[in-house]
Amino acid sequence: MEQVSVIGCGRWGTFLGWYMANYCHADTVLMYDMPNSPTYLQLLNERKNDYLTLSDNMLLTSDIQEVLKNDFIIISISCQNLRKLAKQLNTYNLDGKTFLLAMKGLEEPSAEILADVFAQEVKQNVHIATLGGPGHVEDYMRKVPSAAVIDSFEHETQDRVIKLMHSDLIRLYYGSDIIGNQVGAALKNVIGLAAGILDGLGWYGLKGALMARAPIEVGRLIKFKGGNPESVYGLAHLGDYEATLFSRNSHNRMFGENFAKGEPYTKLAEGVDTLRAVKAIADKEHIDMPICQALYKVIFEKADIKQTIRELFERSLKKEF
Repeated sequence: MEQVSVIGCGRWGTFLGWYMANYCHADTVLMYDMPNSPTYLQLLNERKNDYLTLSDNMLLTSDIQEVLKNDFIIISISCQNLRKLAKQLNTYNLDGKTFLLAMKGLEEPSAEILADVFAQEVKQNVHIATLGGPGHVEDYMRKVPSAAVIDSFEHETQDRVIKLMHSDLIRLYYGSDIIGNQVGAALKNVIGLAAGILDGLGWYGLKGALMARAPIEVGRLIKFKGGNPESVYGLAHLGDYEATLFSRNSHNRMFGENFAKGEPYTKLAEGVDTLRAVKAIADKEHIDMPICQALYKVIFEKADIKQTIRELFERSLKKEF
């Protein structure tokens, strides 16, 4: 039996802990978060959140040393806080431990993939894997199965994580491009913002064009970062489009829809910070990413939404491929 730790008690982190405790035969799952975190306090006081009830073998702690006693640790926090956390973790003995990064984003402003961010700060003998692909807590709790991809720089680490986490609820695949899958997973959140804006405008017919053209420009960024641009058509990016571009459970899509309607959206949409990182690297390295550039103008420069979208169609004519 395995003892598992989860750092981060948000929607996704709490579900992954519950999943390990109920589908993956983990003996105990130790859940960690800051003691003043609202999500942690709700779990501590009620043993449940808006999506699930903690099982008896899920234990809560606000002691970072306690959570680091286990050898398999899942991290599910805001992407932009990963470097700070990694620096903190590096002050403890982590020798031989395996960390699964379960978030999807690029660090802003560096545009670093999360596996690199973690490795830069944790200068010890640790093993790093990443999780990508579709799936919402709300669907999983209704026992709707899905698929995901596990990637790592080490095949042995990848193999161990897949065998530990595979179940009849989540079918796990072996990834072959950690760079491409990390970039693809991050950028699908950005494309989710665009899809939400189209929904907010009622311009639903353009989502098909968005789905066709977005992977091509995301592939350019993957290629620049040293990955395989064809990875964009796998589970981490295109395979996650339904969950991110259409579902009302998608925070990124809902952010875009509310933005187009002039309404606030308070939940975490990782695509917003990732978009800033994409804009910075696309400008610096002259990477052609017209959808992301237009989206940045709309969200951060307050450009007129409809006019900006129309300007995309006024670009010079070109072959599709």
